[in-house]
Amino acid sequence: MRYPQKGFTLIELMIIVGVVGILSSLVLPAYQDYSVRTKMSEVILALTSCRVSVTEVYQIGPDPAPGPNGWGCEAGATPGTTYVSSVTTTGDGVTSATVRGITTAVNGAVVTLAPLAPPAPGTPATFVPGTSQPLYGWRCGSTADGTTIAARYLPSSCRG
Repeated sequence: MRYPQKGFTLIELMIIVGVVGILSSLVLPAYQDYSVRTKMSEVILALTSCRVSVTEVYQIGPDPAPGPNGWGCEAGATPGTTYVSSVTTTGDGVTSATVRGITTAVNGAVVTLAPLAPPAPGTPATFVPGTSQPLYGWRCGSTADGTTIAARYLPSSCRG
């Protein structure tokens, strides 16, 4: 009497191990980029905290103008978060955050958030003291504004 075969043969197991190895070699780099993008969301959140104060100052139009790092939302090295070492602003309200503690590919790099002027989309706003100005929107992660991080590490909502 013959017993039916139970389990896998050596060849079948080797094929399964090979397929798993190929799949994991394809998935691992994508997962690493995803992990960096997830941590970068904290950096973007630090930038968006300046959005309200910059928008209010543009709408009020005070004279004299707030200078660089005078918009009331900046953070130096001491109050930084886990992944943000500092948040700075320019005289026109362009906000920059310096990254730390994520990975060597992005540590020390800068992400920017810039106010845009109407009516032309994509035109950076210029603050004029004593004049109320509406903003068209915001541009995040643009190399034209000073972002030094590769777009693949930025969340999809912040790719210039």
